[in-house]
Amino acid sequence: MAVRVCELTVLGEFKPFGLIAEALDGKPPDTVPDDYDYFLFDPEVARDRNEIDETGTCGSAISDRSDHELFIRGNKILWSTGARVFKRFTLPSPVIMACWCHLGDLSEALLCILLTDSLTIYNISGEVVSIPLPCTITSIWPLPFGLLLQSATEGNSPMQNRFSSPSPLFGVRDMCRARREIVHSPHHNFGVLGTFDHVIKGDSVIMSSHLILKDLLEEPHLMYAEERGKLTIMKDFDERTIWTSNRIPLMASYNKGKMQHSLWVAEIINSNFETENASSSGAALDGVLDKNFSFRRIWQGKGAQTAASKVFLATDDDDAPVICFLLQEQKKLLSVKLQSLEINNEVIFDIKPDVSWSVAAIAAAPVSVTHPRVKVGLLPYTDIVVLAPDNSLLLISGKQLLCKYLLPSFFGKGHLSCKLEFSETASAPLDSKILGLTDAVEGRVNLILNSGQMFRCTLRRSPSSSLVNDCITAMSEGLSSGFYNHFLVLLWGDSNSDYLSRADSCVDSEWNSFCNIILQMCRKPSAASQKHSDLENLEHHSSWEFLINSKFHKNYQKLNFISRVSSQKFPFDPEKMDSIGSNMEGNQSSEKSFYFELLQESLDCLHALYESLKLDKLRKRDLELLAFLLCNIAKFLGEGNYLDHYIRDFPGLILKIGTCEMPFSQKTPPSLFRWLENCMQHGCSSANTNDLPPLICKDGNSVVSWARKIVSFYSLLCGGKQIGKKLSSGVYCNVAMGSCCTSEELTVLAMVGERFGLQQLDSLPSGVSLPLRHALDKCRESPPTDWSAAAYVLLGREDLALSRSALPCKSGELETQPNVNLISMSTPYMLHLHPVTIPSTVSDTTGLESSKFEDSDSSNGSLMDGMEHIFNSSTQLQYGRDQRLNEVRRLLCSTRPVAIQTSGNPSASDQDIQQAQLWHLAQRTTALPLGRGAFTLATISTLLTEAFTVPKLVLAGRLPAQQNATVNLDPNIRNIQELKSWSEFHNAVAAGLRLAPLQGKVSRTWIIYNKPEEPNAIHAGLLLALGLHGYLRVLVISDIYTYFTQEHESTTVGLMLGLAASYRKTMHPAISKSLYFHIPSRHSSSFPDLELPTLVQSAALVSAGLLYEGSVHPPTMQILLGEIGRRSGGDNVLEREGYAVSAGFSLGLVALGRGEDALGFLNSLVDRLFQYIGGKEMHNERPLFLTPSMDEQNHGAGQMMDGAAVNVDVTAPGAIIALALMFLKTESEAVVSRLSIPQTHFDLQYVRPDFIMLRVIARNLIMWSRVHPSNDWIQSQIPNIVKSGVNDLEDHVNDMDEMDTETYVQAYVNIVAGACISLGLRFAGTKDGNAQELLYEYAVYFLNEIKHVCATSGNAFPKGLSRYVDRGTLEICLHLIVLSLSVVMAGSGHLQTFRLLRFLRSRNSADGHANYGTQMAVSLAIGFLFLGGGTRTFSTSDSSIAALLITLYPRLPTVPNDNRCHLQAFRHLYVLATEARLLQTVDVDSGLPVYAPVEVTVRETEHYSETSFCEVTPCILPERAILKSVRVCGPRYWPQVMDLVPEDKSWWSIGEKNDPFNSGVIYIKRKVGACSYVDDPIGCQSLLSRAMHKVFGLTNIKVGDPSTSDNSGPGSVTVDQLVSAFSSDPSLIAFAQLCCDPSWNCKSDVEFQEFCLQVLFECISKDRPALLQVYLSLYTTIGSMTNQITNGTFIIGDSLALSSLKLALSYNEALLSGRLTTPRGSIVQSVFLGSLRKRVEELLQCSEGLKIDFCNYLNFGRWPNDQTEGEKNSVLLSWYLQWFAVPSSSIIKTAMEKVKPKIVSASSVPLLRLLLPRTHINAIGEIDKLLVSPQVSG
Repeated sequence: MAVRVCELTVLGEFKPFGLIAEALDGKPPDTVPDDYDYFLFDPEVARDRNEIDETGTCGSAISDRSDHELFIRGNKILWSTGARVFKRFTLPSPVIMACWCHLGDLSEALLCILLTDSLTIYNISGEVVSIPLPCTITSIWPLPFGLLLQSATEGNSPMQNRFSSPSPLFGVRDMCRARREIVHSPHHNFGVLGTFDHVIKGDSVIMSSHLILKDLLEEPHLMYAEERGKLTIMKDFDERTIWTSNRIPLMASYNKGKMQHSLWVAEIINSNFETENASSSGAALDGVLDKNFSFRRIWQGKGAQTAASKVFLATDDDDAPVICFLLQEQKKLLSVKLQSLEINNEVIFDIKPDVSWSVAAIAAAPVSVTHPRVKVGLLPYTDIVVLAPDNSLLLISGKQLLCKYLLPSFFGKGHLSCKLEFSETASAPLDSKILGLTDAVEGRVNLILNSGQMFRCTLRRSPSSSLVNDCITAMSEGLSSGFYNHFLVLLWGDSNSDYLSRADSCVDSEWNSFCNIILQMCRKPSAASQKHSDLENLEHHSSWEFLINSKFHKNYQKLNFISRVSSQKFPFDPEKMDSIGSNMEGNQSSEKSFYFELLQESLDCLHALYESLKLDKLRKRDLELLAFLLCNIAKFLGEGNYLDHYIRDFPGLILKIGTCEMPFSQKTPPSLFRWLENCMQHGCSSANTNDLPPLICKDGNSVVSWARKIVSFYSLLCGGKQIGKKLSSGVYCNVAMGSCCTSEELTVLAMVGERFGLQQLDSLPSGVSLPLRHALDKCRESPPTDWSAAAYVLLGREDLALSRSALPCKSGELETQPNVNLISMSTPYMLHLHPVTIPSTVSDTTGLESSKFEDSDSSNGSLMDGMEHIFNSSTQLQYGRDQRLNEVRRLLCSTRPVAIQTSGNPSASDQDIQQAQLWHLAQRTTALPLGRGAFTLATISTLLTEAFTVPKLVLAGRLPAQQNATVNLDPNIRNIQELKSWSEFHNAVAAGLRLAPLQGKVSRTWIIYNKPEEPNAIHAGLLLALGLHGYLRVLVISDIYTYFTQEHESTTVGLMLGLAASYRKTMHPAISKSLYFHIPSRHSSSFPDLELPTLVQSAALVSAGLLYEGSVHPPTMQILLGEIGRRSGGDNVLEREGYAVSAGFSLGLVALGRGEDALGFLNSLVDRLFQYIGGKEMHNERPLFLTPSMDEQNHGAGQMMDGAAVNVDVTAPGAIIALALMFLKTESEAVVSRLSIPQTHFDLQYVRPDFIMLRVIARNLIMWSRVHPSNDWIQSQIPNIVKSGVNDLEDHVNDMDEMDTETYVQAYVNIVAGACISLGLRFAGTKDGNAQELLYEYAVYFLNEIKHVCATSGNAFPKGLSRYVDRGTLEICLHLIVLSLSVVMAGSGHLQTFRLLRFLRSRNSADGHANYGTQMAVSLAIGFLFLGGGTRTFSTSDSSIAALLITLYPRLPTVPNDNRCHLQAFRHLYVLATEARLLQTVDVDSGLPVYAPVEVTVRETEHYSETSFCEVTPCILPERAILKSVRVCGPRYWPQVMDLVPEDKSWWSIGEKNDPFNSGVIYIKRKVGACSYVDDPIGCQSLLSRAMHKVFGLTNIKVGDPSTSDNSGPGSVTVDQLVSAFSSDPSLIAFAQLCCDPSWNCKSDVEFQEFCLQVLFECISKDRPALLQVYLSLYTTIGSMTNQITNGTFIIGDSLALSSLKLALSYNEALLSGRLTTPRGSIVQSVFLGSLRKRVEELLQCSEGLKIDFCNYLNFGRWPNDQTEGEKNSVLLSWYLQWFAVPSSSIIKTAMEKVKPKIVSASSVPLLRLLLPRTHINAIGEIDKLLVSPQVSG
């Protein structure tokens, strides 16, 4: 056969796009080198492994199919796609080599770039990792599991000494450890010794010629070589790598010394290998063999003077891989065939001896031409394009020469015309010559001409016709290799193949060309002898004859081809051609048999495609064309049943084809509809597998994957079992990971695994889709919680999908497919699927009336007060229309002058009054920032790109009576700096606490940028705020040193506390040293004396406690214990109590809750603490544990003793706090018994009342579980002597000693206050109702004792306390109780509590008794009550309770700069106790927060059993330790449940990977027909039903006539408006708009309009929008059949719709029989389906004409074929045969032959029923009447 000459399609002259991009960028600098490099690659190479599906589509940024280019010049790399720059990379040094690679189990592709001394690796998103190289690397090569590194030779390795020191290895580990979050590697290896450490022995160094990098977090490993069962380190540096495969583990190398090429296969090292322990190796292989790879040589070829210029993979005739070596000096392409064998799920590669051959070539390249979509295992089917020595371009597939490409004539003219001139007589003009081939990608290649030009050409143009493409693919996948090779010869040898020879061919011409080739195959057997002679003549003129007669071939005749059965066999010896030709002439019968077998296999392949296309209603036109072709094939082969099968589907073909006169075969064709129907009726196990085409059951097919997916879904739905990847029905199926309990859930997982989305579901015939829609509908209500986002989208649960997609993938947890397919899974019923961003910026306040902040007395309400951002859509929903947030903002605002109430005519004395009032108000103003910091905590989510701004702190006043005249504090009367020193610090802390950066961290640059030239309190407050958020880790030690050297008091305090909070619990040594530097008592004697303020030392102590929190570090505890009893090093002895308290806090933090665990060595420490409390006398001897430092005496820091006793007034508070924290929640009776409450009159006078309060708090923190929110529990805390002394105050006023009474009352109020603080800590953030009522009751009680303000409850509280206790003590106790109340109700905005706080704040200006401390308590309480704008609350973990105790320490300051007993900066440590437990629900369709009822379940505790309660979002959830589940309930939203495992851990932080609540957001989906709670608060459930029935009850689409009705009246409501109000589904809205279109009303009848409205109501009311098209499809099918039969109008020319309807009825029967179950009933009304069945049977009642046609069909197999009524009658007959499942006439005849001898009565129906079980009883009756009854009667 003559070799086909094909047109070479030239795409244009090629120039690297990098050069064009450089030209567009402008003139490059002079430093840029002149040389450059580039390579083109398929985008598949750079794509994520999991993104690629069988169609090659994905959702990534590189999903286009154009060539991608990497352009390299110097240290820059430009990645372009087509004519667009995709990414740019700039490296620190010139690029040596670059390649794409996949490392280990990572699915994403990595760009590996080799530099001089490092390897830089980028992922697709641009994140970079740089790895120092252990030695000089000359080249890098990709392998399937890692990156191969070629080392330099030992003599040329200046960097080899790096192996001798382990320091570079540690450097690599440190770098990789810092990159953990970037790499996302599932395997981490942080061992101290790496692989290279194993190969170091003494001072000697073992070098390897090849290294392998398998993981970004590991060093490169040595490669081993296997030789004769032994492993040695690969040290052959002459073995230079020239090629590797990134798909299979192969490497090709060249040894110049041996002039030898080698092929190596990389394998995992087996432990059975012997290791060579020779001294030369010096390697300890133990421990590393299990994770290393070795190379095994499988082939070597000698005699090559130089290395192969190109190595690539191709595919042989039998689909085996072939490795091709282009040896340019020998001008040949050497091919070596690779064999693979699978053993124990492992593929072993090898090469058989002498299985190699060669072809003369000066250039070659791999291309994908003949099998464009076919993969052979992991490899695509690859052909070879060869540039022969005669300058001809040949296409070779396997060993067959398919065609010859000729160079168009325009090449020599120097221009490219639009229409290429094509010459068949000459390959190219004389002055133009091809020199080489390069840059092959798929079917495209660059031609290099002698003119220096390079042209991009395509060797293959995929058919425009999808049907042709599918047919060729089906034959390539279904035909045996020999048959398909012959088909290729016919395809490429046919000069009429338009899509191969012409670039402008159309779809129809392509299909005609394909049909001609098939029909040519049908004609060949009839002319076998002529064909043989023609074949002989063609073979002698083929290009293969030229090749085998060449001198090159004669020199290498020893090489051998593996010939296959084909029409074109090419022996190597020309003399054998004649003998082969004679043999072929003598075997005409075998030739005829060959073509019959080829056609038979072709029929099977194309029939499988035909059956697959029947399941795609969009391919009906293709299906009819294919049916016509198959009819011709079947008729030629004598397959009567096949022919009958196609004619039944398309009866019109009978007029074109005719019937099969002499059928040779009785084989029944496979039928997918028959199999699906049997599967639905009887189950998967009962369905006949012969009804499945064999190609569908073949693994790896693509062309019939559509049918394979449907079959697999039905198999699983109907009880099929999984056997590996194969199902019991024989088909393969990919099932996504996830739990499943029912067959429906398993089916949904299979649909996800096969990427079968809603769009694909809509392409199925209606009846076929019904069972799959049933599975989705059943799982929609409550799907398993571990499914992927794609599965939830498929179910229509976009709410769960968004929640799931917000969670990162865990190793081995999610499905193999990523979430990039979400959109395709959801189309067309989901308009968007993207994370909803809850607006939280100032711009969100536009249009929110409640966000307006105005004061009737304000002259300027637009000032920035630090709270303007608090109003957003979330808070708007949380607080509705009430004014709580506005009121909080007003109360905490410190940026405006406060109002001073004076007379209208001021006098001189009034000015003094104004100054006095203003002084009191200024103290309140300075306390406001503490509450504002809590109120705005972490409420600004923004990028930190601007300077830090702090709201103003205005201490001035204004006079409303004098037109708001401003009054300033007189500096001559008051010390204003005393007010501003710490208030500015608090103001800056409040401003800094607002920040919650979106990226989760603050950059060091931003902090330094905001650093002032001169230190100030504002920057100090910012440092503390950032530290409390954990952001100060970005500072380096030099930054910290610079801050400390400024010697600024507040800056030092803020920095120390901030660093300690950021490095909390880490014991960081550098931070620890910087803290201890600020404790002078710990300095050695040689250290110079430093005068450090006491408050700085106090801050250093607490910071050390935070740093060492929970560590029980003995040296630190010894130091801190000594500090409790040591005098402060500063001059201010008045602050020594605060210093001791700070030491107590710190000591308690270090041993937080660990007192019982470390009781052994803490005994002496506990004894000393009780001595500090005053529990017993001080002994002279000191325990060894408490030995002072050697330099203690040098500092004169003796113990705080007064004589022989400890000064408990100083040490007791710190010691009590330390014990409370050390034994927190330990329930230690021993400690509590020693920490007793005074029970006698003497003890009451011995112990200070405020210390009694601390003891009560400490006892209750230790006995944590016994704290109970009841009045009885509080009364149990009060000793009897105090009770009796207080209860008789009113009865025995004159009888009691006033001193004793005062003692009792002082003890009483402090014990009650301590118990209330204990309640506040115990129930912090819980919103416990009992605790709230109790604390509120006691707060009102104390308030009434100070000044009667309201009626109290009936509880018998003691009255008249104010006569015996000073008002200051009562005020402090009152405010401590109120503060505790706010801690319990933190973040709730509780209205009753807020009213109380607002009243307490207003008391300042009324009576002037409230001081700074009480105002600070009120400010903090307001902030706590609205913590984080209502988004945060407190935790009750040990760390949180410790932080709250430090914040709530019951010694309030008296003035703004009072730090004597408690450092004011400690009041901000509550931040460490907060948790963002707010839960809000976001409507997935609108993207807005909405109200939704949720059911919260908490686990059983010691106080209550497992409890469930309802909340309405937004709401604050319980703690993680007790939270068991959260369920979205209510009738308006789809339910979802989040089951949790209660853990004693802190709440999930923002952005944490395993956060089930997605940073506090649950996406929910509103049910169709329901309104949101904002639009419909009272829940008119019947609104939809009443409104829809009102509309649907009328025949008119509108309720009222728009011409007569008022548009504003109720009659103007239209269907589309009503649907839009209750549904956001685009398909329903579009259909409703169609219903309202007047033109549609005119065209359709009233009955159809009524049906459409009823269906619309059905879909909306049941939230099943996808069923709209199902109802319409089934209804219109029956309507068309009715019109065609009754009116004679020809509408439907096929019977495919009936097969779909029968499947829908089978689904209905399966539901009625219980084989399928659903809690919501059938998705399509059973009555509707039943009416369809009845209507079809009425239409198909046998008329006289149909009886005649049916009788002819039964007797003669003849179809109606007259030209007038034949087509209509044949359509009616086909409907009858399809509906009643009548088999072909040949099968009926066979059945009748079996029945006739056994007929004993007048009826053969029972016997026929047994033989034809699928045939309907009505049809069997007709068969009996037509075939049996006449014979019996005769």
